Amino acid sequence: MSIFRRGRQEQAARHGRSGERRTADSSPDPAADEVGVADQIAGADERGGAGQDSEDPAVLDPESEDVAARGPLDREDVHSLNGRLDLGSLWITGVPGMELRIEVEQETGRLVGTTAVLGESALQLHAFAAPRKAGVWDGVRDELAQSIATGGGTAEEAEGPWGTELRTRMPSAGPDGRTVFAPARFIGIDGPRWFLRAVLSGRAAIEDAAAEPLLDFLRRVVVVRGDEPMAPREVLPLTLPDDIRPTVPAEVQAQAQAATQHALGPFERGPEITEVR
Repeated sequence: MSIFRRGRQEQAARHGRSGERRTADSSPDPAADEVGVADQIAGADERGGAGQDSEDPAVLDPESEDVAARGPLDREDVHSLNGRLDLGSLWITGVPGMELRIEVEQETGRLVGTTAVLGESALQLHAFAAPRKAGVWDGVRDELAQSIATGGGTAEEAEGPWGTELRTRMPSAGPDGRTVFAPARFIGIDGPRWFLRAVLSGRAAIEDAAAEPLLDFLRRVVVVRGDEPMAPREVLPLTLPDDIRPTVPAEVQAQAQAATQHALGPFERGPEITEVR
C-alpha cells in the first residue's frame, strides 16, 4: 500500500514480496501484501492538521540534534505530532525522495507494518508490545538467527547504532537456477512497553552510506504503545489518517490473494550475492 513520495523523485520499489506474522520473532510472511494507494499527500511535513509549531518550546522539534541522537522516541517524549504523519502506533517524519508503503495482513485486513523505500534501499518497520520491565530483543534475535539458519541462510551478530544487530543473508533460487543470497540487517530497539524491529535491505544492508539516511529516518520515529493490554510480541497495528483513501488496483479486487506485484520483502530486494551449488 503506497502512501506517499517526498519531493520530485518517484522512485519505484520493484524489489519483491513482503509480509509479517503477528509475533516479533518471525521472519516475513507471504500472507501479508501491499496494495497500491494514490499519492494523495506529498509528505508528513506538508500535511494539514497537526502542523509544525516551531515557536512552542514544549514541542520537541523532529529536526533537532537531541531527537536525532535519542530516537526512536516514545509517545511520552513528544507533545504533538509536530508535522509527523500519524499512522497510529507509529508517527513518522518523511525524507526527501522517500516512498512509504504500508503492509496489509491478508487474513485480517489489518495494517501491520510500514516500509520506507529510498533509492535502492529500504527500511521495514514493525512495532510490537513488550513487557513493562524487560526487553525482548535478546530473545528475538536468537530466535531469528536460528530460524534463518534453519532456512539455509546465515546470521551473524554485529554492533550497530542501537547495540547488537543481525547481519543476515537469505537464499533463494535465481532465474538461472543458481542460489542467490540477499543481505539484510535486523535492528531491534527495546522501548517502554514496546519493541521496534527494523530491517534494512538493498544497498543499505551492505553500505553504510546508503544506510545512513534510513537510520536517520528511524531515529525520528515515534512509537505510540497505547494503554490497552496486549500480549508481549503482539504486533501494534497501524491506521491510516482519515484524509488518505486507499485505491485498490482492479486485479487486486478480482484476486486479492494474488496481489503480490507491489509487495516488498527484506530478503528479495537489492544487490544479491550469487553462489553456485
